[in-house]
Amino acid sequence: MTMSVRTRFAPSPTGYLHIGGLRTALYCYLLAKKTGGKFLLRIEDTDQERLVEDAVDNLLEVLTWAGINHEEDLVVQSQRLPQYKRAALQLIETGHAYYCFCTKSDLDQMRERQVAFNLPPRYDGRCRELSSKDIAGKLESSAAYVIRQKIPAAKIVEFKDLIRGKVKFETKDIDDHVLMKSDGFPTYHLANVVDDHDMQISHVLRGEEWLPSTPRHLLLYEAFGYEPPSYAHLPLILNKDKSKLSKRHNDVSTQSYRDKGYLKEALLNFIALLGWNPGDNREIFSMDELIEAFSVERINKSGAVFDLDKLNWFNWQWRRRFFFEDMSAMAKKLDPDVMISSPKPNHWEYSFKSSVVEEEFGRYRAAKLLELATPYLPANVLKLDFSLLERAMLTIEDKILKEPELSYEHASFYFVDEIELSPLILNEKLGVDKEVAGKIIEATVSGLDFSGLNSLEEIKAKFMPILQDSGLKTGQALWPLRFSLSGAEFSPGVFELMWVIGSDDTKKRLSKALDYLRTL
Repeated sequence: MTMSVRTRFAPSPTGYLHIGGLRTALYCYLLAKKTGGKFLLRIEDTDQERLVEDAVDNLLEVLTWAGINHEEDLVVQSQRLPQYKRAALQLIETGHAYYCFCTKSDLDQMRERQVAFNLPPRYDGRCRELSSKDIAGKLESSAAYVIRQKIPAAKIVEFKDLIRGKVKFETKDIDDHVLMKSDGFPTYHLANVVDDHDMQISHVLRGEEWLPSTPRHLLLYEAFGYEPPSYAHLPLILNKDKSKLSKRHNDVSTQSYRDKGYLKEALLNFIALLGWNPGDNREIFSMDELIEAFSVERINKSGAVFDLDKLNWFNWQWRRRFFFEDMSAMAKKLDPDVMISSPKPNHWEYSFKSSVVEEEFGRYRAAKLLELATPYLPANVLKLDFSLLERAMLTIEDKILKEPELSYEHASFYFVDEIELSPLILNEKLGVDKEVAGKIIEATVSGLDFSGLNSLEEIKAKFMPILQDSGLKTGQALWPLRFSLSGAEFSPGVFELMWVIGSDDTKKRLSKALDYLRTL
């Protein structure tokens, strides 16, 4: 009978959840869900000196936020000390471990001699062959001790890593490491083997830094008579200079990205692809889509570079995706019979039967666009009239939804006191010389009733007679007007600009443009 897949995430609460730890948790979760198995959580808090007080609470909160929810009871190693002690004593009884009474001074002198003779620093096994009488005497005198694993000599430990293939180690290169410390707490090596067995873990996914420890663990499984799990050692996450991801180059705490407003969907999508690929060109994955596509076999051996620009791109894709989902849901809520179409990529149009509903939807859409643009707008701009900001956002919607980082230049002309003009107000290609520009601007200032600029349609309707009377082509007329109002080669149209800035500023900017033309 084949055991069902059971994975676990087993962090040490010595700090807030590292972004690499989140990736490990995600991969373990995806494997369990993909195979119909279970994902478990264990807190490895045996290193009591390095514990951070609120690290466990942060870990649980962040995993819940990310939607990586564990099954069964939470396992906490500090609550399982009797199990580890029994296991260590069992290893002593079967000859696979031994008491070591060496003091810190003994160990320091040992390492000094090894360094002096250019030998690798390691425990020399001096307590391996203590007589039972010597051991009993030291225990009776309450001498401090640790329990060490007795590594067999001249043995090859070989196993198949699910990512790296066949791996083998020679025991001559492995020292007799500590299994149980003098304070009664186990080391990682003993505790993780005992716990993985007791929790019936079938697959262990962990960082590649643990690869050299795997032969020790397999020897422990053999000594206990346990069936070992399958191992997969994940590649490192790297800085841009290919060094291991560190605080010196990036924020490494998952909490920091959450605090900065990154969407969990974007962060999970991004880290899932740091070392794994789906085998095609897809990049955007929901959690359900990741579960469906995930396989350990497609995890890479080599490290993956943490690219903050790419994370920002993912965050923008998800913010935009949620924007359109929100728009569609609101449109259907306001009008169940609304017609929704997509005339071009990443753009949806909504056709309502009621103009009142359409206006209400427009206000909602504007508010949501402003939410998207807010991170890229200066603080002083965000203090301006809310209705002005919302109208402005509607006119630059394509820019907001197209770019992962909105440039303030796309909207800055709305919020300045005075437009900076240039000879670009003239356009030889369109036939706009000084005379043509002055003619249409003067006609607009004198002929347009600015008191009723309530909608784009009204503005356009009032302008058309002025255009017809001027005898100019549409492009000739609109270019100098648009440049006068925005000072930019590329901007929303004339009517959109007038609608946003209002009658007073429209008059003011056009009058200044006339003054500027006289200087040319």
